[in-house]
Amino acid sequence: MLARLQEDWTNDVFDFTPLESVVRLSDPGRPDKPELVSPKDLPRRRLGSPEGHAALMHSVAHIEFNAINLALDAMYRFQDMPKNYYFDWLGVAGEESFHFQMIREHLAHLGYEYGDFPAHNGLWMTTFETDHDPLVRMALVPRTLEARGLDVTPPMIQKLRSIGDKRGVEILKILLRDEIGHVEVGTRWFRYLCEQQNLNPFEQFQFIIETYHHGDLKGPFNYEARQEAGFSDEEINWLKTLS
Repeated sequence: MLARLQEDWTNDVFDFTPLESVVRLSDPGRPDKPELVSPKDLPRRRLGSPEGHAALMHSVAHIEFNAINLALDAMYRFQDMPKNYYFDWLGVAGEESFHFQMIREHLAHLGYEYGDFPAHNGLWMTTFETDHDPLVRMALVPRTLEARGLDVTPPMIQKLRSIGDKRGVEILKILLRDEIGHVEVGTRWFRYLCEQQNLNPFEQFQFIIETYHHGDLKGPFNYEARQEAGFSDEEINWLKTLS
């Protein structure tokens, strides 16, 4: 499906005609494995063991797999956005697919395959809470949940470096670089929608976090990466009060 969409866009035959109805997708289409369990039921593994090492990379692969579907859902779900919106999210989906393939190949090098470990479905479930409003989707998914990757990836890089996984470090550096751009896409369209509705972006972002985000938004935060991704000084200063 992704390759077909990319081909249609390249050939300038991408169909922008709105569908008569947009439905909620309980399952975006996924392989039989991994088994999906509650986050609290995920086993804890030590990174120092081969299994723990592979489990960490598997968890990243699962995030990237979900990110492909999240980007495509952002295209499907909200059908009255400008053309560049669809171009941006199609590009994000392509990069997420590339990330997933890199990690899957690295897992194979470690002796494992995607699906060998259980995972949870929390990232995809956020589509149900945000499918009514693209403003909420942009604030909660790319600018909150995916932005969390900007915070946690540098420590993960250090962990992989400590066990000598040079290829894993290279992959996570690529992910961090690209995810800054993905969060920036969310920031750009969030601000576009705020402007269209005459809303204050900072106040609206705070409101959406307070209304829709489960749990506390707390650091440590990667302020430099978030600034590169378009977070304003006002937002950065607010995040510092949460740390």
